[in-house]
Amino acid sequence: MGIMKTSKAKTTSTPKKTSGVGQVIKSKIVTPGKSLPSQEEIRKKAYEIYNQRINQGKFGTESDDWSEAEKLLTSS
Repeated sequence: MGIMKTSKAKTTSTPKKTSGVGQVIKSKIVTPGKSLPSQEEIRKKAYEIYNQRINQGKFGTESDDWSEAEKLLTSS
């Protein structure tokens, strides 16, 4: 009786970029001339949206307000 060899497909992974201390760095594509809003700017806009929503008696969540703030600040 003979031994049958099977071959396994080798998988390769792309090495991740790391910083000097070994933290994984994610690449972001940034459009020149347009800066992304800071967390503080988004927080303030989300709070404005929240106040408007509450004053109008509309239902919503914090994450809805945050998402709307991000959308408004990145589209302008």
